[in-house]
Amino acid sequence: MKQTTLRFRRLGRQEYLPVFGAMRAFAETRDADRLDELWQVEHPPVFTQGLAGKAEHLLAPGAIPVIKVDRGGQVTYHGPGQVVIYCLLDVRRLGLSVRGLVTALEQSVIELLATYGIVAQARPDAPGVYVDGAKVAALGLRIRQGYSYHGLSLNVDMDLEPFTRINPCGYPGLRVTQLRDLGIPLTPDAAAEALLPRLGHQFGYQTFSDIDGLP
Repeated sequence: MKQTTLRFRRLGRQEYLPVFGAMRAFAETRDADRLDELWQVEHPPVFTQGLAGKAEHLLAPGAIPVIKVDRGGQVTYHGPGQVVIYCLLDVRRLGLSVRGLVTALEQSVIELLATYGIVAQARPDAPGVYVDGAKVAALGLRIRQGYSYHGLSLNVDMDLEPFTRINPCGYPGLRVTQLRDLGIPLTPDAAAEALLPRLGHQFGYQTFSDIDGLP
């Protein structure tokens, strides 16, 4: 049955591992009647390494923890000042392919930046969103039995130095940028408020509800 409401779950700042465990459990135990959700969260500094992650892309993590996770992709960084949106979606019910889901995430960020006069692009060879070759948003997804988790991170107003300690997403020398450096004066919460409905519309939703805390 088609669901008409998308939930926005506001998590504030949370350690990575409890959120990772909760979204994996959500995806593994849900059924066709459960509402889709987007989880908004900000993490303390952490590197996450995907299933195909190679150790050589971790250059000098230092004291920042490295957590191996079950999404696609290589290594990325999450930290304060970055908006992370986890996509707990029934992709079969939405009629989305993996490529369609990636495109919807990318297009939402591209449209948000366009409202501030910033031209951004997606790259077919490297999922994410780029401005003049510098990455402003990263994607990493897992789909199990038709249900997605993990999602999207958008750099808003953060310390970008930890990205120099890795090959971001497995690309040596890849430049990274953020909304602040592009002249977009949004806080992370304001960026999330602008991004969440755009994501919802990309998935075909018009009605949204808010919920707090982990399930």
